[in-house]
Amino acid sequence: MASVSADLAHGYVIPEHSHPEDQLLFASSGVMTLRTKQGVWVVPPLRAVWIPADTPHTVAMSGPVSMRTLYFLPRLCRKFPRKCFVMNVSSLLRELILHACKFKRLNKKASAERRIVEIIVDQLKAVNSIPLQLPHPTDSRAMRVVNALLADPGDQRDLERLCKDCGASKRTIQRVFLEETKMNFGKWRQQLRLLHGLQLMASGEKVTAAALEAGYRSPSAFISMFRKQLGTTPMGYLQL
Repeated sequence: MASVSADLAHGYVIPEHSHPEDQLLFASSGVMTLRTKQGVWVVPPLRAVWIPADTPHTVAMSGPVSMRTLYFLPRLCRKFPRKCFVMNVSSLLRELILHACKFKRLNKKASAERRIVEIIVDQLKAVNSIPLQLPHPTDSRAMRVVNALLADPGDQRDLERLCKDCGASKRTIQRVFLEETKMNFGKWRQQLRLLHGLQLMASGEKVTAAALEAGYRSPSAFISMFRKQLGTTPMGYLQL
């Protein structure tokens, strides 16, 4: 198992790349946004995202980020999902990640280092995923709608108007979103706004500014939806 540690500035973007190893990307502070062709995952502080081997991805920083990364040979994690997901990180796993990052590479021939790897893998088997992903459809018509909203998550056009402007029928887009993202369009848009608001707050925006820019009618609507989805307020979540 290898590791990389980096302290990165707000707005820094790691260009698209992939690794032959499975990757655990952890933020001890700041928020990271992972993008692949399959979707977007937002990683708040003290959470991590799992990235399977050979997955092309970019990573963007919201606020100053202390990034810690572990790389695993795929044979170590054969039973892990072959898709990206964000996870809660226990205090034990957090300390193990930080300790492992003190080594550039853990040597399996050294018993103490081998045990660290084994405990980390065991801890990862017990993690819970959290709903901080935004899946993308593959249909080109639906992706025109997606790209329009990614460019401006606060866009107030309704679906009918978006479809007209993007050259697709409303019925087709509704069907495609449900089939390919497993979310109806309204739920998908709600998730987009929630994640965008979280990114804005990590960048230093106040709750009111983040809520309005993300497309909410009021800060209370943003806070209410955030609490419903993640069990706490946006500020509380970033400080956990």
